[in-house]
Amino acid sequence: MRRRITFATIVLLAANATLHAQSAQVGAKDAETLNLSAYAELLRQDVRTLKVAIITEVVGFTEEEDRAFWPIYREYDLEMSRLGDERVALIAEYAKNYASMNDEIADRLAAKALELESRRQELKGQVYQKVKKALSPLTAARFLQVEHQLLLLIDLQIASSLPIAPPAGAGGTK
Repeated sequence: MRRRITFATIVLLAANATLHAQSAQVGAKDAETLNLSAYAELLRQDVRTLKVAIITEVVGFTEEEDRAFWPIYREYDLEMSRLGDERVALIAEYAKNYASMNDEIADRLAAKALELESRRQELKGQVYQKVKKALSPLTAARFLQVEHQLLLLIDLQIASSLPIAPPAGAGGTK
């Protein structure tokens, strides 16, 4: 198990280093105007390409479990992608409104972010139930742990690239 976690950590660190190298190539002026939605999409795609390998390695499916799991996962991943598309659009809206941020805009964006997170949690609960039924509660819990860790990595990378909303009066109006 320790070898699996180490492998997953190395893969994720390599992806992280690649992303940092890509962002380091952006000049100071370009960094200010970086298209945050494009960055979020790039990050999401990079991690998604590694997810299959990480899930396979860490969860350790048997051949039978493998055949039962991946159709469920593909359906789940498609729905998560749709939610991710909405999140990318929300990030783009945040970036577009950053300079004119006010209470109304901040409230609308925060409400949408919370609603998206709620839908994501609901979807994770649904996939857990499907995997639990098709395989076992233990396997479903192991998958859910790995998925949670991967989503946290994506969330952290995206959050660290977004500027904190400006204080009242700094860019927008109250």
